[in-house]
Amino acid sequence: NSPLHRLDDLGAAEAFVDSGDVAVVGFFENKDAHGYNEFLAAAAEVKSIPVAVCSNKEVWEKYNVTSDTISIFRKADLHQENLQLSKAKTVDIDGLKRFITMYSIRYITEYNQMTAVGLFKSGVKTHLLLFTNRGSGEYRKLKEQLATLAPEFTGKFLFVLIDGEEKSNDRSLDYFGLKPRDLPRVGIYDGHSDRKWLMSEGEISTDRVRSFCQSFLDRILQKVNDAGQPEARTEL
Repeated sequence: NSPLHRLDDLGAAEAFVDSGDVAVVGFFENKDAHGYNEFLAAAAEVKSIPVAVCSNKEVWEKYNVTSDTISIFRKADLHQENLQLSKAKTVDIDGLKRFITMYSIRYITEYNQMTAVGLFKSGVKTHLLLFTNRGSGEYRKLKEQLATLAPEFTGKFLFVLIDGEEKSNDRSLDYFGLKPRDLPRVGIYDGHSDRKWLMSEGEISTDRVRSFCQSFLDRILQKVNDAGQPEARTEL
């Protein structure tokens, strides 16, 4: 008997997909389907992400699923990432856990080697970056603050948290000319132009970050830089 949430109709499926930043659904014809048991085992280990199974064909049609597929639904960039099991060379528990972890982009996603894959493969190429040290007192507050702001910029920015205390993030800090002692700071990286901007020092308030994002969307930031300002030191 499956311990997973079962989606038996369209209403249940829509409510489930809408229930959080990220939701994972295994679309399987039946319990004998290729990868079903591996999916259950992987789901049991991915604790922080809601996972369900569905064999209702009306739901399949709604989400454009035609064969046994694992889908990740993300609100941050309004994307559905599909793993079609018939096309997967091998299906194992570790591989499914990797797939779920890599593509689970949230309203604010913590940057690491796994999530980097999903972030850079996303259709949204502009990232609002919060550089902060996990051990600092303001870490949780700033993370929560930006997570509540991120929905305003759905499909325009991905909000990314970069822990300055994590050695593997040194390159990201260097790119913005930052050291862990300079944090917290906020920056924007635009993958389309491969350009970056750093919000000027001071309080990281919701209003300031909102204005910073908006100034990018209004192309004000880009013009400041075109006027010869140093790239990573844009004042706002």
